Amino acid sequence: RVNGDFDITMKILYCGICHGDIHFAKNELGSHSIYPMVPGHEIVGEVIKIGPNVKKFKIGDIAGVGPICGTCSNCSKGWESYCPKTIATYNGHDYDGSITYGGYSNKIVVNENYAIIIPKGLPLESAAPLVCAGLTVYSPMMHHGLCQSGQHLGIVGLGGLGHVAVKFAKAFNMKVTVISTSPGKKEEALERLGADSFLLISDQ
Repeated sequence: RVNGDFDITMKILYCGICHGDIHFAKNELGSHSIYPMVPGHEIVGEVIKIGPNVKKFKIGDIAGVGPICGTCSNCSKGWESYCPKTIATYNGHDYDGSITYGGYSNKIVVNENYAIIIPKGLPLESAAPLVCAGLTVYSPMMHHGLCQSGQHLGIVGLGGLGHVAVKFAKAFNMKVTVISTSPGKKEEALERLGADSFLLISDQ
């Protein structure tokens, strides 16, 4: 769509692959898929155009995109997951009624409230998944106070979210136990990600 007064246009540099993208592409979530579709919601790119009322960004900034309105009461409290006005990065309807298309493309136009500055020095290919998988674990950790040095955190499963949770927890100087049904995850949890212990569980 056209870049509006409060919008930024981004040249997309990286976009992660989330399993949710596969569900939407295959219409596995209850006939909610809109075709034609361009998936991708873990987006990082360069700001190449800004609207006249944009305050947070300038041309050349590196930004990440997420589905957050930023103006409702839930968003103002930090409860973005409960936002009733969220516009999906793709497979949704934008302010003007047009269909939104995601990050597996060259450019995207979003309201500046849907974007964040990516810090300099952070590898962009690593930053992209943080706007989805990263927020999925970071938000509840912060909301429930699971971010204090010395706390002991158990993380069930070492998939995409589990990996990020371990990294955040260790950055908070927490003691981390990874709980998994997969013996093959032990070496990765302890040696690669720095977990303190590994608990193998089974129903056998």
